[in-house]
Amino acid sequence: MRSTLVLTLAIAVLSGSASAQAASQTSSTDMHFKWTGTVPKGEWVRVKNLNGRVTVRAATGNTVEITADKMARRGDPSSVRIVTQKTGNGGILVCAFWTENASCDEDSYSSHSDGEDSGRRSRDISVDFTVALPAGVNVLSSSINGDVEVDGATAQVDVHTVNGDVRGISSSGPVSAGTVNGSITAKMRSLPGNADLDFKTVNGSIELELPAQLDADVELRTVNGGFRTDFPMTLSGRVSPRRLNATIGKGGRRLRATTVNGSIELRKAS
Repeated sequence: MRSTLVLTLAIAVLSGSASAQAASQTSSTDMHFKWTGTVPKGEWVRVKNLNGRVTVRAATGNTVEITADKMARRGDPSSVRIVTQKTGNGGILVCAFWTENASCDEDSYSSHSDGEDSGRRSRDISVDFTVALPAGVNVLSSSINGDVEVDGATAQVDVHTVNGDVRGISSSGPVSAGTVNGSITAKMRSLPGNADLDFKTVNGSIELELPAQLDADVELRTVNGGFRTDFPMTLSGRVSPRRLNATIGKGGRRLRATTVNGSIELRKAS
C-alpha cells in the first residue's frame, strides 16, 4: 500500500511539472526566437527592443505568442541576446540585448556601449518582434530605432520609440504613446476609469481617435502645425495658434498632446 501511494504521488508531481512546462515554452536559434505561454487578464506583456520593429496583433485564443527574427548585414546575430522574465502575477517581460552590460526591467531599458565594436554591432543587427495578444491583457511595446504598432488590443496599451512612428489601437484603453522622430496614431473606442492621456513627439503629427462621449481637460501644443477637432470645446485662457487649453464635456481626466513640427487632430470614434 505504501509503495503504491509513493508511486501515485511521484506520478502526480511529474504530471504537474509537465503541465507547468507546457504553460510556457521558449525556443531560440541564432536567427529566430519564440516564446509561448499564458498571461492572466489584467497583467502585462512587455517587449523592449533597441533596433527593429515591434508589431502586436490580436491572438485567436488565450495564448500569448512572441516571436523575433534577427537580421544581420555583417554582424553575428548570435551576439544579440533575447531574454525573458516573469513579472507581477503572471506577466512576461521580453528584452533584446546588444551588449553584455545592458539592463532591462518593467520600468526601464538601457544598452550601454561596450566600445567601437559594440556600436558597429548595434547598427548591423536588427530584431523584429511580433506579438499575438489575447483579449484583456495589457501590453507595453517599445523600441529605440524602429516603428512600434499595436492593433487589436482590448486593454491598456503603452507604445514608445525614439526614431519611428507609433500606433496604438485598443477597443478599451487607455492608450499612451510617444516618440521623438515620428508620428503618433492612437485609437480608443472606450475609456474606463479616469487615467490621464499623454502623447508627445517632436517631429511628427498626432492623430487621436477618442470615444464620442468624452470628458477631459485638454492641453494641445505645437510650434509648426495646427489643430483640428471633432469635439465641441469650451476654451480657456488666451487663444493661440500654437497652444490650446479647453474642456471637453465635463472635464476631468487630462488629455495632453505635444509636438513641435506637426499637426494635432482629435476625432470621434465611429
